[in-house]
Amino acid sequence: MTHLTPVYEAVVKRNPGETEFHQAVQEVLESLEPVALKYPEFVKAGIFERFVEPERQIMFRVPWVDDAGKVQVNRGFRVQFNSAIGPYKGGIRLHPSVNLGIIKFLGFEQILKNSLTTLPMGGGKGGSDFDPKGKSDMEVMRFCQSFMLELTRYIGPDTDVPAGDIGTGGREIGYMFGMYKKLRNEFTGVLTGKGLQYGGSLARTEATGYGLCYFMDEAMKAKGKTFSGSTVVISGSGNVAIYATQKATQLGAKVVALSDSNGYIYDKTGIKLETVQLIKEVQRGRISEYVQHHPEAEYHDGCSGIWSIPCDIALPSATQNEIDGVSAKMLVQNGCFAVGEGANMPSTPEAVEVFLKNRIIYGPAKAANAGGVATSGLEMSQNSMRLSWTFEEVDAKLKEIMVSIYKNASAAAAEFGDADNLVLGANIAGFMKVARAMLAQGVTY
Repeated sequence: MTHLTPVYEAVVKRNPGETEFHQAVQEVLESLEPVALKYPEFVKAGIFERFVEPERQIMFRVPWVDDAGKVQVNRGFRVQFNSAIGPYKGGIRLHPSVNLGIIKFLGFEQILKNSLTTLPMGGGKGGSDFDPKGKSDMEVMRFCQSFMLELTRYIGPDTDVPAGDIGTGGREIGYMFGMYKKLRNEFTGVLTGKGLQYGGSLARTEATGYGLCYFMDEAMKAKGKTFSGSTVVISGSGNVAIYATQKATQLGAKVVALSDSNGYIYDKTGIKLETVQLIKEVQRGRISEYVQHHPEAEYHDGCSGIWSIPCDIALPSATQNEIDGVSAKMLVQNGCFAVGEGANMPSTPEAVEVFLKNRIIYGPAKAANAGGVATSGLEMSQNSMRLSWTFEEVDAKLKEIMVSIYKNASAAAAEFGDADNLVLGANIAGFMKVARAMLAQGVTY
């Protein structure tokens, strides 16, 4: 960075200790350096300084009562980052690791991701350090109701539309929606990821994993590669990983590994997805239980070892910074030719450098995993119109959006002199739409 270095330095000074947020901002600003040179009007209007500062940061107490009658207290967050092109849109993450810096990094990435979908959605994110694992349904319900009791002041169908994320599935969205409806006395599309019985969209559960594969399929086709006949390693075993496995398999690939926070499984004959769905979606168990059903498979403690498995395509779909420089080099040495990010920022800067240097077909998260929020946008449209589209209709729209994201990112990368750099292309393509809207709306934005 040169022109934008002072912007980054101000972010670090103003937000001490928020390393994930610093990392996300640095990566984006490095990509936007040529934009600052080409469009001096953005510099003059302070667009870059405003772009990295959230419009609103909300932090609140979430008290709830556990099954033993003891009062527990968690911390809730909502960062409403940018509303230049539409209402704030972004998930609610429930995980012990959640803090303000994590939510800001996610909200910042969400601005660009939402812009890339071409749908009118701004960027935001929320969550809590509450851990739903090991909690009863009643405990989860009491937490969600308390969380929504405060959050309801700041959200609405034309203001801020949260969705699910890590730890926030259909159960949690249902409890939150029920509380919002009671408090507001209105039935609106204020949350996405809802159940099909009360305004949810078909294909929403599958959307991020399917969209990841649609994006990577398009990116690989441009380089003469394909899923067909390829060996795939996918980290994680939640919605994104499960449905990326399903779609990759449908496209002719063999997925051989999945993981959770304890370790990973390797099944050289191909992952049996129905077993994973039973363990993770029905029983809410651990991925290690897979070998009880399929003794020929291997289970290994620890997560990072999954990247030592030889593969053609890697789809990191677990959490941020799960692939470091060492793991990235291991993937390259083992013949991996494509990496698509299903999780948010799963590759460290060192890993990204390895991928770009070795001309890996690399799909950055804000482009490759935008399918979830794209389908959330489609759910918002259905709610507004009081319509319900078929699975096939939603899936077709999702594929169309993901293909257009690839084409727009690729075109932007080529325009700025690095046609194969989808990191550069995605950042610039997402930024330009938001920046022009901010410029048009004046200094209030």
